[in-house]
Amino acid sequence: MEISCTRSSDDLFKARQAYHVQYKKSLEEDVAYHTSGDFRKLLVPLITAFRYEGDEVSMTLARKEANILHEKISDKAYNDEEIIQIISTRSKAQLSATFNHYNDHHGHEIIKDLEADDDDEYLKLLRAAIECLKTPEKYFEKVLRLAITKLGTDE
Repeated sequence: MEISCTRSSDDLFKARQAYHVQYKKSLEEDVAYHTSGDFRKLLVPLITAFRYEGDEVSMTLARKEANILHEKISDKAYNDEEIIQIISTRSKAQLSATFNHYNDHHGHEIIKDLEADDDDEYLKLLRAAIECLKTPEKYFEKVLRLAITKLGTDE
């Protein structure tokens, strides 16, 4: 998830090619085989994404998708196809505009609305993916801080 959300489309494509050469199968194939359910539903599109890398954004689309995200999150439909489609296909600039509109229109950040259940592993993955896409440096600072204080992973 971290690699797919923080690298450029070209870097991710090269990583997928290198994986193919090294292991004689696709990364997508292995991720699909070793995951199931909602994890697979989110991870496979994230690693296959070839995002637009430019700065062009549609504010109309940002408003529309911010409202879709808010509606689905309010309904606790965290694994809804529309959420996954937005997160896995939109450019980082478009996602930034969408997240900013979400914050401005709904009064708080999307991450706060996704903190409903700390025991839900899929929800943790979705939250981490959004944080990585939104502000990767802030995400990695948090991972490092938690690892140093022994609250996170051993990474």
